[in-house]
Amino acid sequence: MSEAGGTITLDPTLDRAAMRALAHERALEERRTRRRERRQLLLRKPSFLIGSLILFFWFLCALIPSVIAPQDPAAQDLLNKLKEPSGGHWWGTDVLGRDVFSRVIDGARVIVFVALGATIIATIAGTMLGLVAGYFKGRVDEVIMRIADIFSAIPTIVLALLITSTVDSRSMLIVMFIIALVFTPIVARTVRSSVLGEAELDYVAAARLRTERTPHILFSEVLPNILPALAVEFTVRLGYAIFAMATLSFLGAGAGPESSDWGTQVATHFKFLNGLNWSATVFPAAAIASLSVGVNMVQDALTEVFER
Repeated sequence: MSEAGGTITLDPTLDRAAMRALAHERALEERRTRRRERRQLLLRKPSFLIGSLILFFWFLCALIPSVIAPQDPAAQDLLNKLKEPSGGHWWGTDVLGRDVFSRVIDGARVIVFVALGATIIATIAGTMLGLVAGYFKGRVDEVIMRIADIFSAIPTIVLALLITSTVDSRSMLIVMFIIALVFTPIVARTVRSSVLGEAELDYVAAARLRTERTPHILFSEVLPNILPALAVEFTVRLGYAIFAMATLSFLGAGAGPESSDWGTQVATHFKFLNGLNWSATVFPAAAIASLSVGVNMVQDALTEVFER
């Protein structure tokens, strides 16, 4: 501000800074209000609460399997193999006499960490690509989307099997990155679609007029406004990652035969699904189903709340 000849002149730089600060504060307050309202709505959804409890149980099993499992999941007792559920073995025993309940609890560690890690990696990478493609459009968008189309043209499980057979590795870290690679183009396409709509709105035009840098517009303006769609996409991908991990293990492209991974357990014992030798197959399969159902229940609740 300056004063000359009785006239007060405002510094336009200060005016722009004040307007930016005020607009930023208002945007933050609106986001806080929306988050608070959505959180309250989610906590009233039975599907969200039940799904969260299921996920919490399996995540807890993945974190501390040795505390929850009543027996050593690797301990063999060939004299008591393929036994039906009893007081000594709540869910029976497998083909090597190992306790099925303990192995299912221990197997949560593999499928939860691989599926969750793959989903996180795919979401981060896909978000970066989708933001760039949706915001810049033109040739950049064309190149990224054509590469995504190549990956999307091949069924997910088939593509994952092709890559795992090429890599020829049973490392769970490799499997995690393969699943992430397969899902990244799908996340990128979803994010791009959301960004295309957001990029035409007034708040983005205002940010450009304020000469904000592109990274600021993408990560401080656009990204917070597509987080609801991204949260839903994350849960969708997590459900598919669980299914992909279990399928790869069942087909012999995931964990090794000695692993307590659920898909491997089903693959090893499904041929014994006759008479009383059912528990070593049914309970790992039920664990896969329950984890998938838990994710889907949370996803349905998020979709209902975010689409209001």
